[in-house]
Amino acid sequence: MSQAADILDRISAMKASGAPFALATVVRTVAATAAKAGAKAVILPDGTLSEGWIGGGCARAAVLKAAREALADGKSRLISVQPPDVLQEQGIAPGDERAGVRFANNMCPSQGTMDVFVEPVLPRPQIVICGSSPVAVAIADLGRRIGFAVTVCAPVTDQPAFGEADRRIECYALPVDEAGSRFVVVSTQGRGDEAALQAALAVETDYVAFVGSRKKAQALRAVLAERGVAPERLAKLKAPAGLDLGAITPDEIAVSILAEIVAVRRGGQARGPASAP
Repeated sequence: MSQAADILDRISAMKASGAPFALATVVRTVAATAAKAGAKAVILPDGTLSEGWIGGGCARAAVLKAAREALADGKSRLISVQPPDVLQEQGIAPGDERAGVRFANNMCPSQGTMDVFVEPVLPRPQIVICGSSPVAVAIADLGRRIGFAVTVCAPVTDQPAFGEADRRIECYALPVDEAGSRFVVVSTQGRGDEAALQAALAVETDYVAFVGSRKKAQALRAVLAERGVAPERLAKLKAPAGLDLGAITPDEIAVSILAEIVAVRRGGQARGPASAP
């Protein structure tokens, strides 16, 4: 099997597993360089080059650094590794960034230039839904349509309420650490509210919200505080969940919650709570 086939197989396997990685691709070379245009490498979050080839130490340090940063913020980077005299002629210092290109020194004898595109490959953002209320079912349905991986957490007897889901968890045993973004919505509608909220607030999330009235959320916060849930954890809880769209039906409330999740994910600001069901 060729090296190109090997790395494509590796990329496919890592995507299927949901493991985060960065893909570095040499897009341009000038003069002699160890790697040629089209060369690829798979880089793990710790900076390990797992598969492929992007040249020797001349470019590797800059590319591995860019890969770690790309995985941290989810943004691609273009790195141009050039000889010191070429950078100096352009008035550019190593580490400078211009028009979206970051420059680095090539200290190798080859004295060539190599441009490398580094892109993060992250697992799909995940929506974790605790409960099987009509709003929960609507979120699961709409969430999958807009590209989220959906995890359903509910008692076994309530699981049939849902259609397709990427993963199902009995009750509320949420995994503590998972790769990628995770948005948790508790929509238990009076059936296991405290247990679901306590589980949701015990794990690391990008967003955690409760579907219900403000009064009910305040009462639940007080109960959880008595149980020892840390104040900083309780402060993360968004309740009521969703943007203020004047939503009334389960589908409308689901839309308002998903809109809020998209706003959080894309760096926007939520405008306020949705109507409680």
